[in-house]
Amino acid sequence: MTSILYHGEPNGPSLSVLAAAFETDVAVTLERIDLVAGDRHGANVPHAMEIDQSIEGEGPVLVADGVAMTDSVFLACYFDDIGTGTVLRPADPYARWQMMAWCRHVIERLAPAAAYLGLEKSPPGAVPTGIVSVDLAERWADAAHGKFDDDKLADSRTKVAQTIGKIEAQLADGRDWLMGDFSIADLETYAWLAGMPHIVPTAFEHKPLTTAWLSRVKSRPSVARALALASGPMPETVWAPGPEINRWG
Repeated sequence: MTSILYHGEPNGPSLSVLAAAFETDVAVTLERIDLVAGDRHGANVPHAMEIDQSIEGEGPVLVADGVAMTDSVFLACYFDDIGTGTVLRPADPYARWQMMAWCRHVIERLAPAAAYLGLEKSPPGAVPTGIVSVDLAERWADAAHGKFDDDKLADSRTKVAQTIGKIEAQLADGRDWLMGDFSIADLETYAWLAGMPHIVPTAFEHKPLTTAWLSRVKSRPSVARALALASGPMPETVWAPGPEINRWG
């Protein structure tokens, strides 16, 4: 099987997927693309409906034997199924449900908030050609023109703080990793949270368990290897439009 992973800077979903590939020892050919420039929508990256209409926004694209796939949690699950390295999902059905429920929280609440806050600090350029999703094109245009809603910014900061509170509670029993064993939940949560200490520093104050957990995840060989692929010293400051903010809170 031949696999190509088109990825951006190791932040957000690109960081999560790169680290998942390295954790599971899946052999993939890495192709760097500039997500902020809109390379994902050009002719060099294979397209499919699932790619063009991805709710994740500007995430990596995996092409396995000619089939294009996206969305970081699903790609991590795919790597977990075919890999020979670290097992990234619990075997117990209930524990696996817990992990996926955690990831859903990250996808639906933390990821949109982090991307919105990140874009406000580092807005992208003009809307690239080739974007099929009308929603994504509109959000890209808003960010490019500096159109950020104060209420959404405040709500996003609240959601980051709520996620940190959730992490503190999860780690309160002394465990090292969110689900007990290291899992996709750790990768996905870290990937979206890694850039937030620079943007919402007060949310991390007096949160020693989260601070220590962030350090542990960053020290994982797979995460360190992914971060080493960065083109600059601070990949956590590089943002492209992410998931849409949940309209129902």
